[in-house]
Amino acid sequence: MPEVQIKLSALWVALMLTYLLGDVLRFWSGDATPGQFGGLKQEMVPAALMFVAVLMLVPIVMVVVSVTLTGQTLRWISVIAAVGLFVFNVVGLPTYSGLYDKFLIIVGLGWNAVTAWYAWTSYP
Repeated sequence: MPEVQIKLSALWVALMLTYLLGDVLRFWSGDATPGQFGGLKQEMVPAALMFVAVLMLVPIVMVVVSVTLTGQTLRWISVIAAVGLFVFNVVGLPTYSGLYDKFLIIVGLGWNAVTAWYAWTSYP
């Protein structure tokens, strides 16, 4: 397997684990209330839960995509997914109250930036 695929896969795993760490810490700190969404304190409806499920599947799917696709296809899918998650997290950053949460979101932004840059520069 080419080195590019392994590195991209590892970057997606790092992003996924960073997201999961934030979720776990949010529950431990008491900043999350089961069944409620963000600072809005509104109940999660099925459509919102489905949106979150699809969104959180992106890094997981990208691990598989990274080890199965190559070339320009992998380049573009990786860049689009990383930039999309970057924008989503930048928009959501102000809604997180905890310093640990903001730190982890910034780390996630870094993983997205490195992933997009690496995918873009690895294929001519």
